[in-house]
Amino acid sequence: MSGYLGSYATLGLLLLVGVIFFVVAFGANRLLRPARPADPPGKRETYECGLDPVGADWAQAQIRYYVYAFLYVLFAVEAVFLFPWAVVFDRPGFGLITVAEMGIFVAVLALGILYAWRKNVLRWS
Repeated sequence: MSGYLGSYATLGLLLLVGVIFFVVAFGANRLLRPARPADPPGKRETYECGLDPVGADWAQAQIRYYVYAFLYVLFAVEAVFLFPWAVVFDRPGFGLITVAEMGIFVAVLALGILYAWRKNVLRWS
Protein backbone atom coordinates (compact mmCIF):
# COMPACT_ATOMS: atom_id res chain seq x y z
CA MET A 1 0.00 0.00 0.00
CA SER A 2 1.45 3.29 -1.03
CA GLY A 3 0.24 6.80 -1.46
CA TYR A 4 -1.76 9.12 0.73
CA LEU A 5 -4.68 6.79 1.46
CA GLY A 6 -2.39 3.78 1.87
CA SER A 7 -1.19 5.12 5.21
CA TYR A 8 -4.77 5.32 6.44
CA ALA A 9 -5.49 1.82 5.17
CA THR A 10 -2.51 0.51 7.12
CA LEU A 11 -3.72 2.30 10.25
CA GLY A 12 -7.25 0.96 9.77
CA LEU A 13 -5.95 -2.57 9.29
CA LEU A 14 -3.86 -2.29 12.44
CA LEU A 15 -6.86 -1.02 14.43
CA LEU A 16 -9.01 -3.87 13.07
CA VAL A 17 -6.42 -6.46 14.08
CA GLY A 18 -6.25 -4.87 17.57
CA VAL A 19 -10.03 -5.00 18.00
CA ILE A 20 -10.18 -8.61 16.79
CA PHE A 21 -7.39 -9.56 19.21
CA PHE A 22 -9.24 -7.84 22.05
CA VAL A 23 -12.52 -9.62 21.27
CA VAL A 24 -10.84 -13.03 20.89
CA ALA A 25 -8.88 -12.65 24.15
CA PHE A 26 -11.92 -11.66 26.19
CA GLY A 27 -14.05 -14.34 24.52
CA ALA A 28 -11.46 -17.00 25.36
CA ASN A 29 -11.37 -15.73 28.92
CA ARG A 30 -15.14 -16.00 29.22
CA LEU A 31 -15.17 -19.53 27.81
CA LEU A 32 -12.23 -20.92 29.77
CA ARG A 33 -12.78 -19.42 33.22
CA PRO A 34 -14.40 -21.47 35.98
CA ALA A 35 -18.09 -20.83 36.47
CA ARG A 36 -17.88 -20.54 40.25
CA PRO A 37 -14.36 -20.20 41.59
CA ALA A 38 -14.05 -21.87 44.98
CA ASP A 39 -12.55 -19.64 47.65
CA PRO A 40 -10.71 -21.42 50.44
CA PRO A 41 -11.89 -20.41 53.92
CA GLY A 42 -10.27 -17.21 55.12
CA LYS A 43 -9.20 -16.01 51.70
CA ARG A 44 -11.12 -12.74 51.90
CA GLU A 45 -10.13 -11.87 55.48
CA THR A 46 -7.88 -8.94 56.28
CA TYR A 47 -4.22 -9.88 56.51
CA GLU A 48 -1.68 -7.88 58.51
CA CYS A 49 1.73 -9.56 58.55
CA GLY A 50 0.42 -12.77 60.02
CA LEU A 51 -1.25 -11.08 62.98
CA ASP A 52 -4.94 -10.90 63.60
CA PRO A 53 -6.29 -7.50 62.60
CA VAL A 54 -6.84 -5.18 65.55
CA GLY A 55 -8.93 -2.05 65.56
CA ALA A 56 -10.93 -0.38 62.84
CA ASP A 57 -10.25 -0.74 59.15
CA TRP A 58 -9.52 2.96 58.70
CA ALA A 59 -6.13 4.36 59.67
CA GLN A 60 -5.28 8.02 59.76
CA ALA A 61 -2.14 9.22 57.99
CA GLN A 62 -0.64 12.62 58.61
CA ILE A 63 -0.95 15.07 55.75
CA ARG A 64 2.68 16.12 55.94
CA TYR A 65 3.80 12.84 54.36
CA TYR A 66 1.64 13.59 51.36
CA VAL A 67 3.11 17.08 51.21
CA TYR A 68 6.66 15.64 51.24
CA ALA A 69 5.73 13.27 48.43
CA PHE A 70 4.09 16.07 46.46
CA LEU A 71 7.10 18.36 46.86
CA TYR A 72 9.48 15.59 45.85
CA VAL A 73 7.52 14.77 42.72
CA LEU A 74 7.10 18.44 41.89
CA PHE A 75 10.77 19.33 42.10
CA ALA A 76 12.09 16.04 40.74
CA VAL A 77 9.92 16.29 37.64
CA GLU A 78 10.74 19.93 37.11
CA ALA A 79 14.43 19.26 37.62
CA VAL A 80 14.25 16.87 34.66
CA PHE A 81 13.53 19.87 32.45
CA LEU A 82 16.92 21.32 33.38
CA PHE A 83 18.85 18.52 31.66
CA PRO A 84 17.84 19.27 28.04
CA TRP A 85 18.64 22.92 28.65
CA ALA A 86 22.07 22.02 30.02
CA VAL A 87 22.79 19.82 27.00
CA VAL A 88 22.16 22.59 24.47
CA PHE A 89 23.74 25.34 26.59
CA ASP A 90 27.09 25.30 24.78
CA ARG A 91 25.68 25.13 21.24
CA PRO A 92 25.94 28.13 18.93
CA GLY A 93 22.81 30.22 18.69
CA PHE A 94 22.07 29.87 22.36
CA GLY A 95 20.95 33.40 22.99
CA LEU A 96 20.01 35.72 25.77
CA ILE A 97 16.30 34.87 25.39
CA THR A 98 16.94 31.22 26.22
CA VAL A 99 18.98 32.17 29.28
CA ALA A 100 16.16 34.50 30.40
CA GLU A 101 13.56 31.73 29.95
CA MET A 102 15.61 29.34 32.05
CA GLY A 103 16.12 32.05 34.65
CA ILE A 104 12.34 32.45 34.92
CA PHE A 105 11.97 28.67 35.22
CA VAL A 106 14.54 28.45 38.01
CA ALA A 107 12.94 31.47 39.73
CA VAL A 108 9.56 29.70 39.78
CA LEU A 109 11.25 26.65 41.33
CA ALA A 110 12.93 28.88 43.90
CA LEU A 111 9.59 30.51 44.74
CA GLY A 112 8.08 27.05 45.31
CA ILE A 113 10.88 26.08 47.67
CA LEU A 114 10.66 29.44 49.45
CA TYR A 115 6.90 29.03 49.89
CA ALA A 116 7.33 25.52 51.32
CA TRP A 117 10.07 26.76 53.64
CA ARG A 118 7.98 29.71 54.88
CA LYS A 119 5.02 27.39 55.60
CA ASN A 120 7.36 25.11 57.62
CA VAL A 121 6.57 22.20 55.35
CA LEU A 122 10.23 21.23 55.09
CA ARG A 123 10.57 20.73 58.85
CA TRP A 124 10.57 17.04 59.85
CA SER A 125 9.36 17.43 63.42
